[in-house]
Amino acid sequence: MKKLDRDFYNRDSIIVAKELLGKVLVHEIEGQRISARIIETEAYMGVVDKAAHSYNGRRTKRVEVMYGEPGISYIFMIYGLHCCFNVVVNEKEIPQAILVRAVEPLEGKEWMAQKRFGKAYDQLTMSQRRGLTNGPGKLCGALSIDRNFNGMDLCGSVVYIEDGESEDFNIVTTKRIGIDYAEEAKDFPWRFYIEGNEYVSVK
Repeated sequence: MKKLDRDFYNRDSIIVAKELLGKVLVHEIEGQRISARIIETEAYMGVVDKAAHSYNGRRTKRVEVMYGEPGISYIFMIYGLHCCFNVVVNEKEIPQAILVRAVEPLEGKEWMAQKRFGKAYDQLTMSQRRGLTNGPGKLCGALSIDRNFNGMDLCGSVVYIEDGESEDFNIVTTKRIGIDYAEEAKDFPWRFYIEGNEYVSVK
């Protein structure tokens, strides 16, 4: 499948967040290809978005990567434990990003099962299988994506995103998750997911 190029990412966060649905996130590691279909995203609109790390032009060492080229990864931690994988989008100096909230495992399920639960995939319960990648921290654990990947070029050959197979699906639009601090921005309908997919984090 074709790898997404820089031009794909060089657009508004809301547009790209919707178009990432159905695309395939790939991690090439130790001679293996680990991949998963993106089924849930959240758009963060930068300086005008009270939920964004770059709101009001905030520019710290942590968020500097968001001011760079589109198509770069932005990895941050929540609760000091779990990594979250974000895609930097739009033009340089416009610090917008998209949080990938959930993915559907495709290739490398054995790898994911060992990383998440320390056992073979066929030994997982149905609940554990659904829980492999149905949240931002979970998908990073399953795909072995950590803070060392912050600032990585997603147009490269280690972690990247490909076109998915052509198929029709309905997109559900709703409020973002876990941003109650963001005043009116907490109600903006900037979360998108594939309707009916069992890996959606919160339905």
